[in-house]
Amino acid sequence: MPKRRVVITGLGAITPIGNSLQEYWNGLSNGVSGSAPITQFDTSKFKTKFACEVKNFDPNQHLDRKDARRMDRFTQFAMVTSDEAVLDSGINLDAVNKDRVGVIWASGIGGIKTFLDEVSSFATGDGTPRFSPFFIPMMIADIAAGLISIKYGFRGPNFAVVSACASSSNAIGDAFMYIQSNRADMILTGGSEAAVNEAAMGGFNSMKALSERNESPETASRPFDLDRDGFVLGEGAGALMLEELEHAKARGAKIYGEIVGYGATADAYHMTAPHPDGIGASNVMKAALLDAEMNPNEVDYVNVHGTSTPLGDPQEIKAIQNVFGEHAFNINISSTKSMTGHLLGGAGAIEAIAGLFAINKGIIPPTINHFTDDPAFDKKLNLTFNKAQHRDVKVVLSNTFGFGGHNASIILKKFEE
Repeated sequence: MPKRRVVITGLGAITPIGNSLQEYWNGLSNGVSGSAPITQFDTSKFKTKFACEVKNFDPNQHLDRKDARRMDRFTQFAMVTSDEAVLDSGINLDAVNKDRVGVIWASGIGGIKTFLDEVSSFATGDGTPRFSPFFIPMMIADIAAGLISIKYGFRGPNFAVVSACASSSNAIGDAFMYIQSNRADMILTGGSEAAVNEAAMGGFNSMKALSERNESPETASRPFDLDRDGFVLGEGAGALMLEELEHAKARGAKIYGEIVGYGATADAYHMTAPHPDGIGASNVMKAALLDAEMNPNEVDYVNVHGTSTPLGDPQEIKAIQNVFGEHAFNINISSTKSMTGHLLGGAGAIEAIAGLFAINKGIIPPTINHFTDDPAFDKKLNLTFNKAQHRDVKVVLSNTFGFGGHNASIILKKFEE
């Protein structure tokens, strides 16, 4: 059976630089930093006192108040972005065959705030186990996928993907393959994360993974800069409605682009550090290109993992140069984490949306906060520093890599009949 073509027909986003798809796109094109002092807890004793928080988010404006209380923040984000993507897709919920519509959602951590609150309450109490009956369902990472399907009655494939910071790229890739192989006609996919709390910040600080640039949080996420000192933790969600092409055309859906390739590999090297030669990163991009039956010189833009860490940034660029050769100097490369921070399990979703933004608007979002060149990076590379660049974009490759050595790459293409 020939592979079915898969297109994107709906999008939704809640990010540190905008609480809707349009606000997010505006933030990307204008090079807005989402990093600021943390408001969700007292940071006075923490090494890092800032993050890329979602601003002015009131779940009660979007969700029933009772339902919102029974959801961790990562699920609230998932529900709201899914609503935006479903509405944006124009799907007729009364006409679609819901047995053929699925939900594949991702989160790297899940309900860590719920876990922290419940365990803290028990630890500081008299030892009586007064846990909330909603503790477990609020905490588990698959609950977002379950609640989305319940809300819309989508009875197709339904599960969660957890592969650290590659999670939502893997979720999108799984959704792509399920539709490609005729297991579903539509799948709502993406990822969400809400880890700006004492436990996550303390844990990442102890690993020395986070930037500690407290005097200038808005410039702390600086991928490829000589003085980068770690990533900035972000939160939020991205949702994409994937759909089989003929199904989309039959209902007159607008099409943002087409997914044409997906790769997934492992470094098989270290718990947290990337392979120094970028072997896993090289292999995953090659796998995605092979899946797309595409030559490297067809790619116009690479949205990199680019977390702003001393080790991670060089290995990814090394991998890009290995895969693309001389063509690496012709493509645009940028890290939107310079603006959004690192959404962990939600990163791949919002970065795929950034790739679709580049395709649909002809705008490459910038890598902001570049101040000092790092001699580790060839000056002939176009790392799209500080300002968005205009370019006709037909093909985008998006990378995400996770602790444990997980690597995922997705290839998006401008839709053509």
